[in-house]
Amino acid sequence: MATAKIRLYVEHPLGQGQSVPLNRDQAHYLFGVMRLSVGDAVALFNGRDGEWQAEVAEAGKRGGVLAVGAQSRDLQLPPDLWLMFAPIKKARTDFIVEKAAELGARCICPVQTNFTNAERIRQDRLQAHAIEAAEQCGGTFVPEVRELQKLSRLLDDWPDDRHLMFCDEALAGAAEALNGAGGDKWAILIGPEGGFSEVERARLRELPYSQAVSLGPRILRADTAAVAAMTLWQQALGDWS
Repeated sequence: MATAKIRLYVEHPLGQGQSVPLNRDQAHYLFGVMRLSVGDAVALFNGRDGEWQAEVAEAGKRGGVLAVGAQSRDLQLPPDLWLMFAPIKKARTDFIVEKAAELGARCICPVQTNFTNAERIRQDRLQAHAIEAAEQCGGTFVPEVRELQKLSRLLDDWPDDRHLMFCDEALAGAAEALNGAGGDKWAILIGPEGGFSEVERARLRELPYSQAVSLGPRILRADTAAVAAMTLWQQALGDWS
């Protein structure tokens, strides 16, 4: 079987000898956009079973079938890291979700803070962006994108074993703050464009597992801050170190 250059996320279980049916959108992408035909190779992953090599067994305009061959990669789980952020404009929120998937978030949590402008999100559309990012970056895991929820409610139910790094431009640098920090379960919190309210900032500082950090001397846009924070965390505590 030829090595696949195209990767596709499917929800179907994967194993040698299985047949994977394609829906209309998947068939359009593979056969209409990418111009594949019977016998061509596709790499498949479902976020659970690793990556598998497959080839096109049936190709049609409204569907098709892929025949699964050998496993090419085991499932590679990212660190147990949540990215929490206040949604902003549509394109920039899409960017945050895509980069979070590429940078190794296990869960993406949009939150509504006191100064968040967005009152709703399209969870299904953001989840699709996370899937596309995993397809493009070679990941075998797709982070869950959760529904928008109030930050205060999330903190009410905060698990005792998860550390929280919240980004506050008024405090110590992230590299210094994370030096020597422990724990396998973490979350990063990026504030809205207007910053955290004093009530939120005070509550976050009171959490026993909370670590406030600054991302430098300049105030970053929310989408830039998300990428910078995840990069620093990965270098200090994640699977880059």
